[in-house]
Amino acid sequence: MRSITPNLAFFLLGIAFLGMAGGMFETTFNNFVHDAFSLDADRRGFLEFPRELPGFLTALFAGLLFFLPETRIGAVCGLMVGAGMFGLAFCGQSWNAMLLFTIVWSIGMHLLMPISSSVGMALATGGRKGRRLGQVRGVSIASSIIGCALVWWVMRDGRTPNYRLIFIMGGTAATLAGVALMFIRMPDAHLERPKFVWNNRYWLYYVLSFLFGARKQIFITFGPWVLVKIFHQPVVIFAKLWMVAAVLGIAFQPLLGRAIDRLGERFVLMTDSVCIFLVCAGYGFAHLLHREAAALGLLYVCFVADQLLFGVNMARDTYLSKIAVRPEDVAPTLSFGITLNHAVSMSIPSLGGLMWMRYGHSSVFLGAAVIAVVMLFFTSQVRVPASAPAQG
Repeated sequence: MRSITPNLAFFLLGIAFLGMAGGMFETTFNNFVHDAFSLDADRRGFLEFPRELPGFLTALFAGLLFFLPETRIGAVCGLMVGAGMFGLAFCGQSWNAMLLFTIVWSIGMHLLMPISSSVGMALATGGRKGRRLGQVRGVSIASSIIGCALVWWVMRDGRTPNYRLIFIMGGTAATLAGVALMFIRMPDAHLERPKFVWNNRYWLYYVLSFLFGARKQIFITFGPWVLVKIFHQPVVIFAKLWMVAAVLGIAFQPLLGRAIDRLGERFVLMTDSVCIFLVCAGYGFAHLLHREAAALGLLYVCFVADQLLFGVNMARDTYLSKIAVRPEDVAPTLSFGITLNHAVSMSIPSLGGLMWMRYGHSSVFLGAAVIAVVMLFFTSQVRVPASAPAQG
């Protein structure tokens, strides 16, 4: 990045703090709910319904806040993420309090997703939207290394996990992110956006968003749960795995952005579908390996690969920006896309939890493999017009 404007500097600073908070939350939450509430797979799956409900309502929230610039909404999101993590630090073993503060955290995180993409693309120059999003993701992942390192340091003795300290540190980082985003001055980011945008031109984006919701939630919920419930892995292991994924992501995410610009969204999304199928096979059948060390090694590879593959989400965003009829369609359609993928991600974990309890965890990942095949078919239909309307 040869020239960093003040707006870009504050944006990247906010993304960095949020990446740090995200690293602390994601490496800790599964072990936290397991230790505090002794959850089985079915209850863990149910927990995703209230946790993902704010994602389903993202388009509604974005519409209600239409009077605010995207950057101001981003600041509010950071403060909500901070409030949610502070609340989790002091909720103790109260199930209702945990649900409440998890929902607060979730509202902030889910509304931030389309905002970060739309602002990131608005800060791109020369039509290099994929490269800019890759750089933004790289900053986020790099900063998550610090969050994971703090988790590792706090949990290093392997004794009673200090979840409260982790959530306090994460809440502080997220609050600082909200403050940084308040300093951005982008009048053009104040778009007159409707609550929903529906256009038949975007039908494939809607389908891909829906399928991504199913793929995403299976791995977010049950990928780590295989390591927690079946192989009894502690928080420190997740911190280490996230750090490995983050180090690799520093280089991988910008390269992914360049691949989108040079090879196109279709190639990148189809490759992602094939990789997801392989990750499904690893998660579902690693336990059949005779040596536990080999099984854990395969699961660790699947976990890291899956974290890296989540970045392919940016290819759907750039695809939308290139087929959008109007530039102002992008932000609300991104929000609507998140709503669609959460329509399925709220229900999939409950179904997956029941399948796990009845047929074993392999059945969950067999179902995910079928979704990967369906994704491969639809991603093969992606076509970007020679002249992208939204880039004019």
